[in-house]
Amino acid sequence: MVRRKRILAGAAALCAAAAVGGGLVLGVAAALGDLGNKTTTIREFQPSIEGASATAPVRTALSINDIYKRAAPGVVQVTSTSIVNVPADPFFGTPLFGPEQQQVQALGSGFVVDKAGHIVTNYHVVSGAKQVSVSFSNGGNMKAKVVGTDPSSDLAVLKIAANSRALTPLALGNSDAMRVGDPVVAIGNPFGLDRTVTAGIVSAIQRAITAPNGYTIDHVIQTDAAINHGNSGGPLLNGRGEVIGVNSQIETGNSATGGNVGVGFAIPSNTVKTVIAQLIREGHIDRAFIGISATPITRDLARVFRLPVSRGLLVESVQPGSGAAKAGLKAGSTQVVLAGEAYKLGGDIVVGAGGRPVASLDRLRDLVNTKKPGDKLRLVIYRGSRKKSLDVTLGRQPATRPG
Repeated sequence: MVRRKRILAGAAALCAAAAVGGGLVLGVAAALGDLGNKTTTIREFQPSIEGASATAPVRTALSINDIYKRAAPGVVQVTSTSIVNVPADPFFGTPLFGPEQQQVQALGSGFVVDKAGHIVTNYHVVSGAKQVSVSFSNGGNMKAKVVGTDPSSDLAVLKIAANSRALTPLALGNSDAMRVGDPVVAIGNPFGLDRTVTAGIVSAIQRAITAPNGYTIDHVIQTDAAINHGNSGGPLLNGRGEVIGVNSQIETGNSATGGNVGVGFAIPSNTVKTVIAQLIREGHIDRAFIGISATPITRDLARVFRLPVSRGLLVESVQPGSGAAKAGLKAGSTQVVLAGEAYKLGGDIVVGAGGRPVASLDRLRDLVNTKKPGDKLRLVIYRGSRKKSLDVTLGRQPATRPG
């Protein structure tokens, strides 16, 4: 059996720092069913200072070289410095004055989004860093301030004090417009090799990956453009040179070295736009949280077990103290197996939310994501054969995904 491993695509280690690892869930994040993640509502991100403008958009496709020449000046190398405790020597024990500490550095990528000096990268590139710096193509190195981070989308915003004339912001495109087979270009710093360009196509859309804090990132773009350690936080660009994703994770297959096997994942630009706008404005993001795990109903499941509907979500668990628990939502307790898949029956079946039909987890997450903590969301459910409505007061998403 081929062993597969998915890891975060960035932070190639220097000075013996290990690359950051991370899991990934495809498709049926249903089994996990976390509904606290926020894939944010799409809105246009505007430059943060008057008169600032991103690289001018073009209407026709560009060559790879043209894309590189336009975008590379706006791509930076991100170096994060952390302090870690060195494990005690098994022969000599713990040092007299406590555990030794060691400074480690890790590399990632990022790109400029406005003339005010804001830079987008991955959360996992700068997580836990005591100091962050960025370097440009001319070799200049500058200290960067972490403006805000969002582990639920694996995004972070940095800021540097640079002359606006020296900055080349990259335009954020419409990730929803991307189709399977569309050409894409990635620019980043794999293994510390600065401003490396790779090209490929969109291999798939609407993927789901796991964020560093365990929640699900929806609507992710899959690409075969080569992405390796150090590419994290760098841009994935369409044929017009617009950023349509932030490179975040890779599939390493059975490779012991964690290298590229032609499967990379990028956080879509339409998620990026709203996340970075809020991080720049407030420094953090509060996400609504409903507090259930659920599994989509299949037609075979509905037929075999005579469920009242053929489309909807089986509630498998309810987080204690959550809005769903307070609203009285019931979880299933009878475990069954059909075609090798396990399900919990006997609980409520969610068929609608906010006046919209619901048949998939990402659809319910999207509807929750339009709300804020404290907002109400009306659910339409079946309890047994009886259809009813419940008003759920949404809570605040915990820092990490519960259980």
